[in-house]
Amino acid sequence: MKVLVINAGSSSCKYQLFEMDSESVLCSGLVERIGDPTGTLVHKIAPGTGKEKTVRLEQHFTTHVEGMREMIRLLTDPEDGVIKNKAEIFAIGHRVVHGGEDVTMPTVIDAKAKQMIRDNFIFAPLHNPANLMGIEVAETLFPGVPNVGVFDTEFGMGMKADAFMYPLPYSLYEDLRIRRYGFHGTSHKYIARKTAQFFGKRPEDVNNITCHLGNGCSMTAVRGGVCIDTSMGLTPLEGLMMGTRCGSIDPALVPFIMDKKGLSAIEADTLMNKQSGLLGICGTNDMRDVHAKREKGDNKAQLAFDMAVWRVKKQIGAYMAILGHVDAIVFTAGIGENDAFLREKACKGMEDLGIVIDVQENSTRKSGVRVISKLESKIKVLIIPTNEELEIAQSTLLVLGK
Repeated sequence: MKVLVINAGSSSCKYQLFEMDSESVLCSGLVERIGDPTGTLVHKIAPGTGKEKTVRLEQHFTTHVEGMREMIRLLTDPEDGVIKNKAEIFAIGHRVVHGGEDVTMPTVIDAKAKQMIRDNFIFAPLHNPANLMGIEVAETLFPGVPNVGVFDTEFGMGMKADAFMYPLPYSLYEDLRIRRYGFHGTSHKYIARKTAQFFGKRPEDVNNITCHLGNGCSMTAVRGGVCIDTSMGLTPLEGLMMGTRCGSIDPALVPFIMDKKGLSAIEADTLMNKQSGLLGICGTNDMRDVHAKREKGDNKAQLAFDMAVWRVKKQIGAYMAILGHVDAIVFTAGIGENDAFLREKACKGMEDLGIVIDVQENSTRKSGVRVISKLESKIKVLIIPTNEELEIAQSTLLVLGK
């Protein structure tokens, strides 16, 4: 049974085709610069295997329709295609960023679901319109194939009001639905399930803290498989320090900076989302470059690293407090899975709290799920590679009763 997973952006379309019987990726690809004079399509057959083959195209894609038609051509190519025709695709799962309070689980796309996505354009103006466009293009090119929306905000709907409400006038929640939603939910949900599998338990019987650390960073406290708190808020800006986002700051800084620097609201938003974080402190948003610079004695790069670690450590402590009992702290995503030094520093000095990292095991590169804490550590420290696309594919089948 084959499921196509689509993540449509405003000028891009990322896809993976899964054979769900083996949960293997038949092919993956990315169409970029849709609408530009010259766009690109990189299509990989059997990615991550010894049989991997890459096809790269450069051409003008007027709209997402042209990009996805080219995707279908490559999927069904007589020589290198992974399926004979598009009728082999059982269902299509779509990443959708914001479902508001209406979405508590993945949803079959129908007129009501599409309207709900439109209703939340206000919260994700760059993403939801593009996600909906990808859905509508898929409906056109794959008539009769069911489409399912899997929402980044869904997992955050496990939070109760004391966690998701802001201490602002309650009328703002009633009128504008201002609250904390949380993001990266598909990743956090996948990791919660994989953590339970590691312990050989049901998700209902496991508490974990997930550290999704990449260019965008978020952490989630999971009790019994349910999100009870997450670091991102109304938007992905709240919480940890990130590649270009400042994360949580004193809100009074915003009008202060706007007044002193003469910034508009849009300019202030750009400063916080695109010019801050690692980039704002040391000039690069790539943690690999931060390490390279600090190892050469760059004090600002060292500061940026230390600030990022400090905030992760603080969040771990906060989530330990609200969870009470913690089975595991899990690192995932690009930085979480690959940056041994950050993991070591984030866990250092927490032995009295039951966290004892194994420095040698942590620094050894291995694939798959693994333990990087010592045997005497009361709380396991794990690395679990995230797989949001597989989670979307699995959720798609689950919603459709397969």
